[in-house]
Amino acid sequence: MTVSDSPEPRRATVLVVEDDAKTADLVALYLTHAGYRVSTERSGRQALERLEGETFDLLVLDIMLPGVSGLQIAQQVRTTASTPIIFLTARTMEEDRLQGFSMGADDYVTKPFSPRELVARVEAVLRRSPPVESAPVRYADLVLDHARRDLRVADVPVDLTPSEYAVLAALLARPGLVFSRAELLTRLPTDGGHQLDRTVDVHVSSIRKKLAHGELGAGYIETVFGVGYRMPQRRTGDRR
Repeated sequence: MTVSDSPEPRRATVLVVEDDAKTADLVALYLTHAGYRVSTERSGRQALERLEGETFDLLVLDIMLPGVSGLQIAQQVRTTASTPIIFLTARTMEEDRLQGFSMGADDYVTKPFSPRELVARVEAVLRRSPPVESAPVRYADLVLDHARRDLRVADVPVDLTPSEYAVLAALLARPGLVFSRAELLTRLPTDGGHQLDRTVDVHVSSIRKKLAHGELGAGYIETVFGVGYRMPQRRTGDRR
């Protein structure tokens, strides 16, 4: 196959749901120039109808939409898919941000905003988000299903926050590899504020508690003192 015959690499698809036409056009323009395939919808109901028949790699959602809010869209999406979500909204209070993350947001951008920064945030979220088609990851009696954003340990469902999910997914992707706290911080959803290394420790502690009923107990995540964390490298047939 010659270079000219090579197929173009697949471009990630983004759905922008924004009732203000100027804002929607501005976001679509910058994302298109960055190489994404962009679709826009002006209402929450239209967005849900679109999502019934199409799959997107990322959603950019305004919260205050006519009919169905961005929060309601996120809540419905999260029942069936792990599609990354960025809220783009004029709601700036801490309570609004926390509610957004509790609905499964991967990032939260407030208006007025920099279109270039929004593009950078889209790129960052897509880098740390597993592909939709990823097969479930199995480790001992732990199964992490990226497509459904579902974790089971000893066949028991386990609820994770978006940040806990991001940390566990990173560690599971490379068993035996040590991740520094700084590296894991880059995987976390962010509200634009400064996060401390201690944040990672808190998330790891919470994950360990949620996995404690599994066959490895506290042994799913190892602390490498002075460095960070890792999932122990497991041997075939190892059933510790």
